[in-house]
Amino acid sequence: MRIFIENGTIINEGLSFTGSLFVENGLISSITRNPEEFSQLRERADEVIDASRLLILPGVIDDQVHFREPGAEHKGTIATESAAAVLGGVTSYMDMPNNNPPVCSQELLASKFSKAAEDSLANYSFYIGASNDNLPELLATDPRNVCGIKVFMGSSTGNMLVDNPQTLEAIFSQAPALIATHCEEESIILANSASARERFGDEIPFSMHPHIRSREACIASTRKAIALALKYSSRLHILHISTAEEVELLYEARLQNDRITGEVCVHHLWFCDADYEKYGALIKCNPAIKSSSDREALRQAARQGIISVVATDHAPHLLSEKKAPYFQSPSGIPLVQHSLRAMLELSQRGLFSLNDVVRLMCHAPADCFKISRRGYLREGYFADITIVDPSKLSDASTICKCGWSPFTQFNSTVVHTLVNGVPVVRDSQLTGLKSSLPLSFND
Repeated sequence: MRIFIENGTIINEGLSFTGSLFVENGLISSITRNPEEFSQLRERADEVIDASRLLILPGVIDDQVHFREPGAEHKGTIATESAAAVLGGVTSYMDMPNNNPPVCSQELLASKFSKAAEDSLANYSFYIGASNDNLPELLATDPRNVCGIKVFMGSSTGNMLVDNPQTLEAIFSQAPALIATHCEEESIILANSASARERFGDEIPFSMHPHIRSREACIASTRKAIALALKYSSRLHILHISTAEEVELLYEARLQNDRITGEVCVHHLWFCDADYEKYGALIKCNPAIKSSSDREALRQAARQGIISVVATDHAPHLLSEKKAPYFQSPSGIPLVQHSLRAMLELSQRGLFSLNDVVRLMCHAPADCFKISRRGYLREGYFADITIVDPSKLSDASTICKCGWSPFTQFNSTVVHTLVNGVPVVRDSQLTGLKSSLPLSFND
């Protein structure tokens, strides 16, 4: 399939210019600003996409999603959530291992890859999960085909806590792949939970969430992960940083080991603790959304490149589940269909440039994980392309299986999404075409 994407505003590698792309055999074969070349390329094309007044972006790469399969298919599946992803301009994702059963073996990991090959509309990779007793399985991980090893240093959905000091030392000293950490100190969370129960009984308000999953819990655990990474020169990626203090820890750590990187999630850039009054359980997530000053520190760190990546931690639950009392209400927010539009909204408010958005959501994930030939609009790269109308309103309805979103409306619309050169979304609708591939990683 040969596609000519004509006369759009290309946002790529710090530049913004009017140009056109020619796609063939799944790759970007030409990027041109020269109108004299347009007619020749147009004649060769099987399909022409008029991108006038539209933005042409690299496809978004989301390094942290929970698509719920296997084990919680009533919340989401690889098929349903990857469909939501491409409708949101996300062309590649990396899915977490806290499934049922937890994906802590090479056999279970392989089964997820097989399922994605059948069902996924976006390119995919999967983390293998660490436990207190599966080091041989982790050491068997092939870093060319697997995005990383997920270590829950604080318990969250799925009960995969790794709290054995010897196990953590072994993982950080021997891991053959990137180590991605969920950093919250379990002992602090347990103490805070007990205090909240004593104060409120079973009627704990959701505004207590950032006090139970507190900043102190995040800071202590992040400090521990960084100390281990510095001790062993590990490749550490700290997920969903949520406090100003963690930003400082990351900044200082990167001065000593630039193989330590960090991620912030869209909801920590969008919401703050004042929003619990309006949204309650809908924005309950781990780690918790913190103060407005934390949010500003995270925004600044993302702009400055201290934090490298913006992702979603897409974590769907049914509304009926979220409406339960505090301790029974699961943590997680469905975001993969709306992350790009949310970031573009923040850009329109002057908080990020368009090039910031592309760097944080496309270029940096590709760089951090050393993804082969994705994350940029370059000749010879896979044609993962997202085309956005920056001035067309869209609502926040979702095809995620959970059926809800904390958002209501956006000022932009994802119009077309190409995955490996195939239009899987055309005019904001799924086409029924499928072209996804497993991600591959450079050593």
